[in-house]
Amino acid sequence: MDTPAADHWTGRYLDELRTQRKLSSHTIAAYARDLGDLSRLAGHSDWPTLTHFDIRRFAARLHADGQSPTSIARKLSGWRGFYGWLAQQTALAANPADGVRAPRRAKRLPKALAVDDAVRLMEANRGGHPEPAELCDRAMFELLYSSGLRVSELTGLDTGFVPARDGAPASLGWLELAAREVVVTGKGNKMRRVPVGGPALEAIQAWLAVRPPSSDGSHALFLSARGARVSARVVQHRLKAHAIKAGLPVHVHPHVLRHSFASHLLQSSGDLRAVQELLGHASITSTQIYTSLDFQHLAAVYDKAHPRAKTKS
Repeated sequence: MDTPAADHWTGRYLDELRTQRKLSSHTIAAYARDLGDLSRLAGHSDWPTLTHFDIRRFAARLHADGQSPTSIARKLSGWRGFYGWLAQQTALAANPADGVRAPRRAKRLPKALAVDDAVRLMEANRGGHPEPAELCDRAMFELLYSSGLRVSELTGLDTGFVPARDGAPASLGWLELAAREVVVTGKGNKMRRVPVGGPALEAIQAWLAVRPPSSDGSHALFLSARGARVSARVVQHRLKAHAIKAGLPVHVHPHVLRHSFASHLLQSSGDLRAVQELLGHASITSTQIYTSLDFQHLAAVYDKAHPRAKTKS
């Protein structure tokens, strides 16, 4: 659609972006490329004659050409903006880019540590006479990996169940030391009980032995340096620093430990339903992603163990 009319409209639009909206030259160049793609795909068709179905077809063509869903979504946004402007300049019946969506992004597999790296992280910097803050960190990290908690579930834990009183709500999550469990409230206000492993239990007991009274009067299980309930950001920062000191080659954040918990448990047990319950997933579809994480490991186990796996030499 390399016509004088097309050049006229695109030129005016880009000029308005430059002068009225004061967009950067880099952004203007990106809009120009996206409109150039639209022009190439439209061929000899005029701008106002393109329909919703044409734009959908163009998006499918870009996807077939190997462009990423993110890139296609950006182009569609640019085309939508252009047609919104063109409707103000002409008697355009409708914006043909409205409602056209980019292909779905491929679902990324969650990152999980190798078993050896997870153990290495948990065992790092042990010994000596740790300060209370170190004991708090150790208990938090052990519990994240032991029970697969979300960081929000971890930070919401109390030392025990506290009933509602004086206008304050009851505990949403708490430790039950004798039962070796934590009770947490996950997404959708769904409560669940999760077992706590031996090393995590020992780490929690060591922390409770030195835990000072909270500065805000709460019963929070884990406290910040100021004595208030620890925040998710503090947990993230401390875990990242701990992983760096342990020499792990990857960025470690709380959700990595949750993924590692699920992956390693599924790898050992093969019980998808149990892992679903422990993670608090409403749908098993959310849990099934972990079956893809260790396919290479499972294939190696199959090749080694199954009597009909090996090819004849």
